[in-house]
Amino acid sequence: MRQLPLGIRLRDSALFETYFPGSNAAALDYLWGLADGSASAGAWLWGPSGSGKTHLLQAACAAADGAGRQAAYLPMDAMVELGAGALEGWGGKDLVAIDDFDRTAGDGRFEQAVFRLFNELQEQGGRLLVSTTEAPAGLHIGLPDLASRLAAGVVFQLMPPDDAQRVSALQLRARHRGLELPDETAHFLLRRLPRDMASLCGWLDRLDVASLEAKRRLTVPFVREVLGRADQDA
Repeated sequence: MRQLPLGIRLRDSALFETYFPGSNAAALDYLWGLADGSASAGAWLWGPSGSGKTHLLQAACAAADGAGRQAAYLPMDAMVELGAGALEGWGGKDLVAIDDFDRTAGDGRFEQAVFRLFNELQEQGGRLLVSTTEAPAGLHIGLPDLASRLAAGVVFQLMPPDDAQRVSALQLRARHRGLELPDETAHFLLRRLPRDMASLCGWLDRLDVASLEAKRRLTVPFVREVLGRADQDA
């Protein structure tokens, strides 16, 4: 895990290479450009929980770091606890990713801080990447200049995966971890577990550890056994 300022950490698994694009390939392609500096403007990602917003924002920061550029990932949940002043001092970065911006939309202190950050980035050639659950038109931003500047970037609606894409996404993540996840096992996980990708990927990580300890493959009987033990412990 890489340590970032303010104690915020990027997930090691949150990479472009582990994101199954599905219907979101255009957004993924553009974020590669933000990471390497070739994109001409910032971006706004919006979509429901489970569409991969946090994954993509963290992946963009990781890719920028890998390209020798400076990036910062700022989740608004953490910023709320720290106060609007925590958004100061990031204007010299090449890329700043603000996750869950709608968490503070309508709060004048935070809107002013994001507005100043946006302008500092523009002046120094940096880019701002934001994510929200709402479309730009549906977000109630009290500062008109901020709303217009953010919406002037490239806007992408992220779509959550369907079941076939969930299977592909799990198998992609498994391959990245050096695991083989058979189709029947992946479909069993969809039937047995909550269907959001955060839960599915969290369980895949746990199954990886269990398979290493038991020196067993991710077959349906083995996965059923592990899930059964977890139910008993709960």
